[in-house]
Amino acid sequence: MFSSYGELSAEVYDLSKPIGHSFGDIDYYRDRLKTCKGRILEAAVGTGRMLIPLMESGFIVDGMDASLAMLNVCRLNCASRGLSPQLFTGHMQKFSLPHSYEAIIIPTGSFLLIKDRTESIQALTCFHNQLIPGGKIIIDLFLQTNFDTNTASTRTWITPNKEAITQESKLVEVSLLEQYVVTYSRYEKWLDGKLVMTEMEETSLRWFGIEEFKLVLEHIGFSDVTISSDYVFGKVPTHSKQVFTYEAIRK
Repeated sequence: MFSSYGELSAEVYDLSKPIGHSFGDIDYYRDRLKTCKGRILEAAVGTGRMLIPLMESGFIVDGMDASLAMLNVCRLNCASRGLSPQLFTGHMQKFSLPHSYEAIIIPTGSFLLIKDRTESIQALTCFHNQLIPGGKIIIDLFLQTNFDTNTASTRTWITPNKEAITQESKLVEVSLLEQYVVTYSRYEKWLDGKLVMTEMEETSLRWFGIEEFKLVLEHIGFSDVTISSDYVFGKVPTHSKQVFTYEAIRK
């Protein structure tokens, strides 16, 4: 019934978060990865916003995503810059890749897209198993602060081909007990006043308490967990609208 990061969603993602667009995170990740000489995996790589600047800085970065549409755009973006990373199709909660990694990164809260808690644990276990001993994981998380199911938001983008893409989104389910929300989004592409394509998408976000996620990482087998905020390493979180970055080491 619903798509998940389909063709229109990937196109909007590439328009709204173009290659190199930073929330303060690209320079932060460059700095936190500067000691890495081996392979790095970006899970939920999307269209390459983070991967391409890291590769252009000299890092060896593979990408993985569950969305074929996202990976197709990522390949085009990489090819246009003369880059050819290894890109894999896979779900964070059940993957096994042919390489072991010195670092695995999941920027911009993409880890929260795993709605089920058990599957979240499975994903962290996969990350742990895919790292070399002493390898690090870096994950961005945020807290859900909007619980209003009575309003919808609409945004519009204009493509290079002069098409208009609209996205109408509405929060349709909130579970405070299970710590997740569900949003429905309708994408529509218009050309010369005619509807040429549409997609319906369901997106779930599952949040974690700040200390809760630290305990989960330690339960999986990670150590030396550092929690930072606002892309300042070691800056203690102080309010709910910050981005929280977890860094931890595989024993």
